[in-house]
Amino acid sequence: MNLSDFLKQFVSFPPEELEDIISHFEKEIVQKNKTLVNQGQVCNKLYFIEEGVGRSYYLKEDGKEITQWFFIEGKFMSSIESFFQQVPSLYYLEMLEDSTIYSITREKLDALFAKYHDMEKFGRLLSTEMLTRVVNKLNALQFQTAKERYEYMLTEFPNISNRVSLGHIASYLGMTQETLSRIRRHDTPKKS
Repeated sequence: MNLSDFLKQFVSFPPEELEDIISHFEKEIVQKNKTLVNQGQVCNKLYFIEEGVGRSYYLKEDGKEITQWFFIEGKFMSSIESFFQQVPSLYYLEMLEDSTIYSITREKLDALFAKYHDMEKFGRLLSTEMLTRVVNKLNALQFQTAKERYEYMLTEFPNISNRVSLGHIASYLGMTQETLSRIRRHDTPKKS
């Protein structure tokens, strides 16, 4: 999904406004495994993924990576608290595939919010959607079985299991790779 179509999902922008808004984003072609933001660095950009997959993750004291979130085509990617509060990021942002992304700085986004009421409305609606998705993940981690968490992830991120490593998926779901493998084995249809 391209950026224009994504924006129009939320608000019916007049064509001239939409064209101006899109012009404030910079297109970037990013290689697989590229880190966009390091932990401790202020995240100065909001990224829209047109093609590719990214993730946010943090490092435990023992150096183990814990995936906090996946970002797929047609979604925004950022270290949200760092971007909006301009504080050091708790997470790394990394692209897991060769990707096409569009980025905008905080300053340009704020200028668009000030210039266009529809853009402000878009920001509010997008924030509500993102908050709902985060709450759904927290609820899944707290109240669902490992199998239910896996099924939730597949509805949230279709085909993710074919695109990222099992280690990233297991850490996102808060389970071991062994548990994840057992769940996947039981979900695979038996051949007759």
